[in-house]
Amino acid sequence: MKKLKTYQIDAFASEQFTGNPAAVCLLENWLPDAQLQAIAAANNLSETAFVLPIAPEEGRFALRWFTPTAEVKLCGHATLSAAHVLFMHELPQLQQVVFQTRFSGLLHVTRQGDTYVMDFPLDVGSEISIDSLPRELFVGAQPLSAWKGQEDLIVRLPDAEAVADYRPPMELLATLPYRGLITTAEGQAYGVDFVSRFFGPAVGVPEDPVTGSAHTSLAAFWAPILGKTHMQARQISWRPGTLGLALTGKRVALSGKALTFLVGEIWLQEEGG
Repeated sequence: MKKLKTYQIDAFASEQFTGNPAAVCLLENWLPDAQLQAIAAANNLSETAFVLPIAPEEGRFALRWFTPTAEVKLCGHATLSAAHVLFMHELPQLQQVVFQTRFSGLLHVTRQGDTYVMDFPLDVGSEISIDSLPRELFVGAQPLSAWKGQEDLIVRLPDAEAVADYRPPMELLATLPYRGLITTAEGQAYGVDFVSRFFGPAVGVPEDPVTGSAHTSLAAFWAPILGKTHMQARQISWRPGTLGLALTGKRVALSGKALTFLVGEIWLQEEGG
């Protein structure tokens, strides 16, 4: 019987039962992709992070992310969760970790007190016409503008109330050529620069509570509108969370806190067992 040490972490959370839960599984060697996917499906969280040591004493690890149905190219909250596990539970002497990823290069995470700062590539997209999108996508909503990032569609709504009230047609959304839909608006009502929600039925995540990777696009979208390079954001899902954003060139630093919810083991049957 193979045992995998596993954590469940609430990312972008400073209070219990808020933020985005992610599973973090510590590996000694890579398992077959089908087995990684099966574990993520069994965890039934929006993301499971798999962490493999490369040079742990130097803070270097390999990292992959899986939703219940697919491997993804980048995941912010599961990266934050993986860093939290290493900083708080496994290697507390570390102040920085570097994750080697398959699709997003090297990702650095630094500990600053009880806050973690992730250095991610900025996703600079381009504006597209609202008229190019299905009208049925916005029944009951009034989109102001649309923006296409590398994987996600951003739609700006009139205010935070419209973002909170929006109900997407999931079946239609799953057919569009995007990882997910991000709805967003200015966030004065929440004491932040902007608010958002993220819907990703195409990757098995109907609504993601707090989506770090989406903010690599949102940072590029809102910076010229607000005239800011440092912003505070809040994702207003049923498990809300707050992020700090700081743009430097083609990179964005995403900052947030995390809390440990659960520590356990996954027992995997050995072949033939």
